[in-house]
Amino acid sequence: MAEITVGVNWLAVIVGAVVAFLLGWLWYSPKLFGVRWAEGVGVSLDDASGPSGVAMAAQAFGTFLLSWVVGVTAAADALLTIILIVVTLVVLMVAGGKFSQKSGYAIATETGFVVAMAIVMIVFQGVF
Repeated sequence: MAEITVGVNWLAVIVGAVVAFLLGWLWYSPKLFGVRWAEGVGVSLDDASGPSGVAMAAQAFGTFLLSWVVGVTAAADALLTIILIVVTLVVLMVAGGKFSQKSGYAIATETGFVVAMAIVMIVFQGVF
């Protein structure tokens, strides 16, 4: 258990996760990619109820976990490992998007967000 906790910069992990989560609000907003993404996945941004609480909680938890993995790889001086992990996630997301018949734009938006999150998290590891 020590290898995933010892030496981890928890401030960088938490701040990176929060900033990456907030980036998602902008990323999927109508100001950036939200409108075409919503069309590509068959949802409406006009739905007043928005995403479910479970979806938001899962996104927040997943964002924290990715930030933690970035922190672990930074502590182990193995940041190339996070690049491999992110590339793996992107490939699996592309496959899942193709299976569920999402538009190419929607897939690119979703995978681009994962890459952007990882970049934010890596930057915060270097800042703190």
